[in-house]
Amino acid sequence: MQHPIVSRDEWIVARKQLLNREKELTRLRDRVNAERRELPWVKVDKPYVFDGPDGRETFADLFAGRSQLIVQHFMLGPDWEEGCVGCSFGADHVDGALVHLVNHDVMFVAISRAPWAKIEAFRKRMGWRFKWVSSFGGDFNYDYHVSFTPEEEARGKVYYNYEVQDFQSDELPGTSVFYKDWAGSIFHTYSSYGRGDELLVGAYNYLDLTPKGRNETGPAGDLTDWVKHHDKYEETPARSGGCCGSL
Repeated sequence: MQHPIVSRDEWIVARKQLLNREKELTRLRDRVNAERRELPWVKVDKPYVFDGPDGRETFADLFAGRSQLIVQHFMLGPDWEEGCVGCSFGADHVDGALVHLVNHDVMFVAISRAPWAKIEAFRKRMGWRFKWVSSFGGDFNYDYHVSFTPEEEARGKVYYNYEVQDFQSDELPGTSVFYKDWAGSIFHTYSSYGRGDELLVGAYNYLDLTPKGRNETGPAGDLTDWVKHHDKYEETPARSGGCCGSL
């Protein structure tokens, strides 16, 4: 990479110009976050049931006493051998935040269509602690437009990210948010799909600070060019000493 080499004083001038832009982005994000909270809600009337570590559970059970629920629509279909690498990349960021969420009236749950035994085996392999349940045999994934039927695949068109798109996969990622009031009624307040979930991926936020950025320069031009399940990397963070392997 070729970059101008300047004095410290010249660098400060350029940095302060960028800082103004960063502050604009922060203020814009605050406004968009406020608009998100002001969205209208949709009441959830369908009696969804899930399989999980506590057996059969209703949708209300997943809130675990909280009034707010974040759902990761995790791509793991009934016949898949392992979870989506991109969804796994996002899931790697959950456990560190989980203790703070559950103590701030927010529950987090991942939901996939794979049978629970397959989900649990993969969760244990990856070492995650967050709750993950199965919607196998139910409509939940289809109703929130993250799973698609063989008929949709045959047509080659699906409704995803609020528009009709070409079929890509029988499972796609997303995040949905729900609220449960004092009377037990549940409301759908928000869903985000595709790149809308990138805000939740802390590794991307770190990479965006670096000179090379995300450096996704392979044939796909996205995370599939470099991200692996964390147990498949050759180099792993050292358990002590604060460095990574023998880089």
